Amino acid sequence: MRLSVNHITRYRYSEPTRRIIQLLRVTPSSFQGQTVLSWRIDVDCDARLREGRDGFGNVTHMLYVDQPVQALTLSVSGRVLTEDNAGIVRAVPGDLPHQVFLRETPLTAAGEALDWLAMDIADEGGARLDTLHGLNRRIYERMRFDVDATGVGTSAEDAFGAGHGVCQDFAHIFIAVARRLRIPARYISGHLFRRDGAHRQPAAHAWVEAFVDDLGWVAFDPTNGISTDDAYLRVACGFDYREAAPIVGARSGGGIEELAVEVAVHQARSQSQWQVQS
Repeated sequence: MRLSVNHITRYRYSEPTRRIIQLLRVTPSSFQGQTVLSWRIDVDCDARLREGRDGFGNVTHMLYVDQPVQALTLSVSGRVLTEDNAGIVRAVPGDLPHQVFLRETPLTAAGEALDWLAMDIADEGGARLDTLHGLNRRIYERMRFDVDATGVGTSAEDAFGAGHGVCQDFAHIFIAVARRLRIPARYISGHLFRRDGAHRQPAAHAWVEAFVDDLGWVAFDPTNGISTDDAYLRVACGFDYREAAPIVGARSGGGIEELAVEVAVHQARSQSQWQVQS
């Protein structure tokens, strides 16, 4: 599938800033099943961008704005060719040993409720892949999607106890249970082409990858109860949201901040149409 992405983040400040520093994880990598055709980052003021890679292999950019501004718009756009590999993810640049992703974090720590879920799933037995599909289905059936229920600091245990959350929470719950079962799992941020026609979205998407012997990394989307396919565009990974968040940063000055995010993911149905959209 040929996908085009436009990801716009707008900031407004009640007072002029003195300096802004941001870490951007908004640029995808090419690997088996995903080929980046073009990608760019635009900023609507004088700024410096420095590209690099972090310890997880993610493409990063440090953004520096050294002059006073009261508004900042960051526009990310690109074109990517994706393939449906039944969720299997291979040949990701800079990949770490899978055992690293057994590490628990505050956002993915399992408490009593998630421990019970892990034990219940373990009692079902079966192959690891079947266990992961069962976990994916359980979370999808148990949780209700609610954009107002949680925040970026909500833990997996708290979100599961509440019974609702956003894709970030669904992913954290999956990761917490998988690690309790001694299955390496990691958080993925990226974009999703909505086949239901909802091409404009208020934020990027999140899902997970879990390690299966003889297959390697396999991606699951507990928010939608499926494995990933060619509608998914992988951008960054980490232990949890904090290591894979699209934008994090700090500023001096600026007063009160207002933030607005718009994401549009479209499919190009033909080469000629693709060129028109670019």
